[in-house]
Amino acid sequence: MRRMSQADPLAGFTPRVFSGVQPSGGLTLGNYLGAIKRFVEMQEQGLETIYCMVDLHAITVWQDPAKLSHATRELCAGFIAAGIDPERSILFNQSRVPEHAQLAWIFNCVARMGWMKRMTQWKDKAGKNQEEASLGLFAYPALMAADILVYHATHVPVGEDQTQHLELTRDIAAKFNHDYGVEFFPLTESVIEGAATRVMSLRDGTRKMSKSDPSDMSRINMTDDADTIAQKIRKARTDPEPLPSDHAGLAERAEARNLVNIYAALAEMEVEQVLAEHGGKQFSAFKPALAELAVETLAPVSAEMARLMEAPGEIDAILDRGTERARAIAAPILKRTYEIVGMVGA
Repeated sequence: MRRMSQADPLAGFTPRVFSGVQPSGGLTLGNYLGAIKRFVEMQEQGLETIYCMVDLHAITVWQDPAKLSHATRELCAGFIAAGIDPERSILFNQSRVPEHAQLAWIFNCVARMGWMKRMTQWKDKAGKNQEEASLGLFAYPALMAADILVYHATHVPVGEDQTQHLELTRDIAAKFNHDYGVEFFPLTESVIEGAATRVMSLRDGTRKMSKSDPSDMSRINMTDDADTIAQKIRKARTDPEPLPSDHAGLAERAEARNLVNIYAALAEMEVEQVLAEHGGKQFSAFKPALAELAVETLAPVSAEMARLMEAPGEIDAILDRGTERARAIAAPILKRTYEIVGMVGA
């Protein structure tokens, strides 16, 4: 049996970026800086980019149907408002492209139970009630692998919490290739978020900003207006010390580090540049500067999201077109996969 060359596991594959975000409701600044802004940057680099609202992943836990529909359109609106051009990137929701689920079944038969049980997100989300968790929640890393490999994606921008799943995707691709003696699926590379895009809670700098946090003051929502954004930053938790003049001075100051990272990401600066400009200042001076920057950057995005949400037909037409383009890539790859496996009539 032939094995994929380990010298360059992506040789022969068209450079292609894929990533997805769950439409579980409530886009935050963390989603924008940690994911969507980076998607735009990759699009601007001229790469072939495919971005997906992964609604099949969302239902691994129960979702209110009306809220799921709303959240899917809102996420699409967020993508577009942030700068994703649906003519230059492919933008669609996962459930509209059946090849994702079809390839996931093949991968369910390639992946091993032991691999799935080692996934830390399975352990964290299922907790002590694993017997009550859905099969979908257990198996969704195989669906994530299918999301990526049904397009032969070579690069996937992910947060640190998803790197284990990317390793599983590579393991599934390698085992499939080995088992069938082909070099068909690429060993996809992850593109990890930087420190400045890992946005933490405004109330607790040791916890990631989350839409599930009961306190709305812990996060900036992408639907917040200018006044609300400014108020949340003014009330963000800090410490009494002035900002340090170098990066090392942030080491034990989680809240200070978080606000500096947010400033750096919004301004597209290095942390060292932010500290060179603001080091030695009290937060009473730094917070207004950060609030002004955040409003200047985010208010146009939230305004465009609001406009799009008033025009659901425009969003649906974009998703229709994105679905057609996505299937044009995915269908031949799935067909060839079936042929390799031995499905009659594929």
